[in-house]
Amino acid sequence: MACSAVAVRVESVELNAGPLAAEFALTLTPGKRTEAVGPLFSYQQTPSERQWIWAPLLSISKDEAVDTSEIDLVYPLLTYRRFGSEYRFQLFQLFSFSGGESQSEVKERRFTLFPLYFQQRSADPAKNYTALIPFYGTLKHHLFRDEIKFVMMPVYVKTLKADVVTENYLMPFFHLRHGDGLHGWQLWPFTGRERKSITTRTNGFGESDLVGGYDKFFVLWPVYFDNHLEIGTLNPQRESLVFPFYGSLRSPQRDSSMYLWPLFTSTEDRERKYHEWGAPWPLVVFTRGEGKTCNRLWPLYSRAHNATLESGFWFWPLYKYNRVHSPPLEEERTRILLFLYSALTDRNSVSGAVMRRTDLWPFLTARRDFDGNQRWQALALLEAFLPTNKKVEEIYSPLWALWRSERNARTGASSQSLFWNLYRCDTTPTNRKCSLLFGLFQYQSGPEGKRWRWFHLPSDKARSVPHTRPVT
Repeated sequence: MACSAVAVRVESVELNAGPLAAEFALTLTPGKRTEAVGPLFSYQQTPSERQWIWAPLLSISKDEAVDTSEIDLVYPLLTYRRFGSEYRFQLFQLFSFSGGESQSEVKERRFTLFPLYFQQRSADPAKNYTALIPFYGTLKHHLFRDEIKFVMMPVYVKTLKADVVTENYLMPFFHLRHGDGLHGWQLWPFTGRERKSITTRTNGFGESDLVGGYDKFFVLWPVYFDNHLEIGTLNPQRESLVFPFYGSLRSPQRDSSMYLWPLFTSTEDRERKYHEWGAPWPLVVFTRGEGKTCNRLWPLYSRAHNATLESGFWFWPLYKYNRVHSPPLEEERTRILLFLYSALTDRNSVSGAVMRRTDLWPFLTARRDFDGNQRWQALALLEAFLPTNKKVEEIYSPLWALWRSERNARTGASSQSLFWNLYRCDTTPTNRKCSLLFGLFQYQSGPEGKRWRWFHLPSDKARSVPHTRPVT
């Protein structure tokens, strides 16, 4: 009687009318998912996360365990991300605002209208900046520079990177540069010279490190230059070029020469222990030595390898492969026509765990994670190009998936779904539940017996079956 009561309760709550409406337990993680009109409207809940999706227009996710929120409107057109006190809102990377606390626990707010207006406001006035491009302003920590100041860009632009200050007039044609032991100038592309003396700096352990100097000079760039680099260090270098006739690099660790670039090149790398010839480089390359071996006749054939890496191709891009041997990581990837077919395998040589992913665009994508969980999908339009994009999998994949199959290696649960749950079957070691054609045909079995529903009408009493211990 108790089993019958449970069955009635489950049937009255759970929906089995896919693709019109369906409710089912998640296979790979604890939780439940409800869908209406296939995956167009869905709600998913796990122990810590809740997610609402109106595909492909809107997605809202909240994870209480890590205090995050995500909102996507026609992803990736408009996105909002919050992690604790940090937040960022962007409209196709053109309009954005963000803020929160920096690593020094100073509150900051940023606003960008790319590429015209940039603004930051901080509790620390030294971190404030405003820039209206190209007229006037200041930028901080953009374009790999600590600070950029400009007036009527490119008429005048001043940049700061560490201790190096560069003042550009009619950038990039003329600039003056100075810093710690450094001074230089250039009238590009005609001539320029820059020198830096040997200096020292204090590292993170409070010790003094030597910083090599250099002397750079060019005429009619890139026709001629002569550079002396790493002066005062154990590996001083000299680079010379008369383009395209001759170029050379000489140092204790490496010698390289080129003649009639790119027709003939030769490199002897004493640090990595190999000798390389190219004619023309990089299309035809031969490398021999302990550190690297390579034979390349692009686009016909290539094979290069050393102690940890191996790569090669036949008739590029028809067939290409890469391997990594760096214990405990062992990785192999094979591709045909770049994204048409891709097979990736990662193996932990210590634990023996294996991760596999296979894509055959646009027909299928399949993967097996390190825990042994499996998932594969028939018809995958974007997954091969964006294999790690979680939002594509959540919002877009269910829309075009003709078939989805999942299996949980730890619990033994599995599920199969055909076109928006027109057919769906969920199985555990003790229970099985299937639904077909808007739930017109349903089947359920478990320790209490078997039960059928035809056209949403319950059958006679459930037929009991002998209870068996699940196979583990």
